[in-house]
Amino acid sequence: MNRIPVGMLGPVPDDLPTIETLDDLTRLVTQPPPGEELYVRWSQGPAVDVPGRCGGSSRDTLTGIALPGLSANPLAVEAWWGDRSPRLWAARRLYDYRHLHKPGVRPWVLAGVARGRGPDNEPLVRCLRPVAWIAGGALDEAEALVEAQPAEAWGPLARG
Repeated sequence: MNRIPVGMLGPVPDDLPTIETLDDLTRLVTQPPPGEELYVRWSQGPAVDVPGRCGGSSRDTLTGIALPGLSANPLAVEAWWGDRSPRLWAARRLYDYRHLHKPGVRPWVLAGVARGRGPDNEPLVRCLRPVAWIAGGALDEAEALVEAQPAEAWGPLARG
């Protein structure tokens, strides 16, 4: 995966690398670039979210209020996860929000800094740099892995 320099403040690249497999995402989750917090965001991509410069802002769909960052979800494995599979953790980070996958919307990874919480208590993140797209194959692998789990009540956070 070709790296974009940390602290990039120039134009957002159109040629982001792509994370093709769940194993690739798991490696990134378990071995993030030093000093960076990684997040996954579902959107049209960094060129739309942070045109020209990193940073970015989401908008609350109910009120129309501009939020102080991009709605995203952290990729770092939480301590409470213990010695469970980091691959399953990475899969769940994709699976739980797959209802956001709509035409023109896809997941991508960004390095960022949390600046607050959104209306669903999600982190609102200032994008420091876009890292990579996540390919459909990785999404398919995540779905298969999560759905193979024996838990009966496991499901996406889909809202009607």
